[in-house]
Amino acid sequence: MMPLLRIIPLLLFACLLSAQPGNREELARAILANKAFDKVMEKGETILKTGFNAGDGYAEVWIRDLNTFIIYSCRALPREKVREALLTFFYFQGFDGNIPDGYQQVPEGHQADNYGTYARYDMPGYVFHKNTVETDQETSLIQAVYRYIQETGDREFLQEDIRGKSVLQRLEFALDYLMKHKFNEKYGLLWGGTTTDWGDVQPYHKWGVKYDEYGIPAIDIYDNAMFLIALDNFCTLTSDKDSWAKWRAVHGSVKANIRKYLWDDSKKKFIPHLYIRHEAFPGLDENAIFYHGGTAVAIQAGLLSKAEIRSSLKRMRENVKACGAQSIGLTLYPPYPEGSFENKGMGPYSYQNAGDWTWFGARMITALVQNGMVEDAYQEIQPFVERVARNDGFFEWYTIKGEPHGSGTFRGSAGVLMEAIDALKAWARDYRDE
Repeated sequence: MMPLLRIIPLLLFACLLSAQPGNREELARAILANKAFDKVMEKGETILKTGFNAGDGYAEVWIRDLNTFIIYSCRALPREKVREALLTFFYFQGFDGNIPDGYQQVPEGHQADNYGTYARYDMPGYVFHKNTVETDQETSLIQAVYRYIQETGDREFLQEDIRGKSVLQRLEFALDYLMKHKFNEKYGLLWGGTTTDWGDVQPYHKWGVKYDEYGIPAIDIYDNAMFLIALDNFCTLTSDKDSWAKWRAVHGSVKANIRKYLWDDSKKKFIPHLYIRHEAFPGLDENAIFYHGGTAVAIQAGLLSKAEIRSSLKRMRENVKACGAQSIGLTLYPPYPEGSFENKGMGPYSYQNAGDWTWFGARMITALVQNGMVEDAYQEIQPFVERVARNDGFFEWYTIKGEPHGSGTFRGSAGVLMEAIDALKAWARDYRDE
């Protein structure tokens, strides 16, 4: 049975849509008058004032997380603090240009957690780590720098010197790393270890965050959509004409290759993996699985037409209904079968295997608004907002029954939901000013 809290907003929303002429006027008024939105924004700002680590279950500052809430950190904290948190990533950049996942400051006498596996002689008191299964660290940092500058106007940040290279040079160094070490020449796309959708856990390891002898190389939509966004961001940041032309050409070829190799036009969906050597899940019809998160990021990257976005949303809604999930934040559907992952936390409908994540679902809301599908966005944002109030926090992920799991102050969830609300409010204000 659908919870009463879920039914009431949907009934109100249905009333709005049933109105004849002027229903968008009513929708704009409803968005601007929504007190639940205001409470989410207030609660989000409160937790973003308290730091940059991913959440209360993580001691580290992760770049894939910071990228998704850095705009609101800039509004909640002094700019210099945000600037320093972002700059620190460049001090841990590898000699080949790679960017770590995260860093942690370890006070004297304390021990780092499981992620803090590396240290540098020139960064005493810090440890850092890199999940080598994933391929989104470099692209996340480029996006985070872009978002920081868009929010603050601090273009001087790009000229900050880090051990003889400017930030802008180090951003290009990160792109060079991807092209030299993570670019598959045959398909013209980035590769990484096989994971689920946007996840960072490989199948054949008890933990799964390291690309080892059991890793299976594959190409997926999430990594390459993130790459597209980062390329576009970098081209906006650079003033060098030759550099702009080089990376704009890469952007064009990657976009074409995504459509050529990853988009299944007959099924109107992205294939889960393009395997380079052999499949990770023999005997499984993996293309029956629909990736919600990667699809949302692909829409943000401008990869789908309006008709394809509507088709994708329809499929997401069907998936939510089929398994009784709470929102389109459902990672994927159907889930990978029991036993597909050695990590026991990756069973069906758990964690990144069809858990329900605001962290990615809310990106779809923003994408819908940006593509003019405001009514749909307002409808689909309701469960995300409701569960913040119901659970008094921004949890990392939820079961399909709505049970909260993981960090209770997951800053990425706060950041993307605040951005979705801001997108709706901006549309409403613009609509009423016309």
